[in-house]
Amino acid sequence: MLSITKSMALHGLEGFLIDVQVDVSTGLPSWDIVGLPDVSVKESKERVRTAIKNSEYELPSRKIVVNLAPADIKKEGSIFDLPIAVGILINLNIIHYQITENTLMIGELSLNGNLNSINGALPICIEAKKQGIKKVILPKANAKEAAIIDGIEILGAHNLKEVVDYLNGDYQIQSYNISWEENISKNIQNQLDFSEVKGQESVKRALEVAAAGGHNCLLIRKPRITEKLC
Repeated sequence: MLSITKSMALHGLEGFLIDVQVDVSTGLPSWDIVGLPDVSVKESKERVRTAIKNSEYELPSRKIVVNLAPADIKKEGSIFDLPIAVGILINLNIIHYQITENTLMIGELSLNGNLNSINGALPICIEAKKQGIKKVILPKANAKEAAIIDGIEILGAHNLKEVVDYLNGDYQIQSYNISWEENISKNIQNQLDFSEVKGQESVKRALEVAAAGGHNCLLIRKPRITEKLC
């Protein structure tokens, strides 16, 4: 049986949709991941295997092949743990829901089945929206960050079991919504302004010009020389 879930490979700020194809069949027990994965992706099989077991799902000794397509794009990081685990559980008929084309999954699994925070959730969701994805399932810790993007449903889960129950219709993961304008307004109210800075007029002026023109700016503090060189 073949199952396919969607994920994304991130190169810089550019994202590429990845089909996580999982096949579980009879034969000598083995586990192979192909499709140009790096070491962190290959290590996912141990995290996924243990996370499934500690989430109280039975993982029989089978031949498992995971293909990350397209194969000519390098895959990095641990974000493929969740879609791989879901693909395996679909093959084992533990998940009965057929995942739609517009649903994307990212997340690193802990050995106890919890979903750990990942890097790059925001650019992944930005690219996902551009490529027609309507729903993203990801770690709860990244939900607030990802929810800044309008027009895409963000579902933050604490662990693998929550994702399985949600896909089977036995549990409802509340979508995370955040108002960008409200968030900015709240942050502005909690931040200090230049009235709190004594002196440094030229530096403040430079920052005002950069902010007004939308330019980049880098400040480097010159270290004090406390000792004379002999």
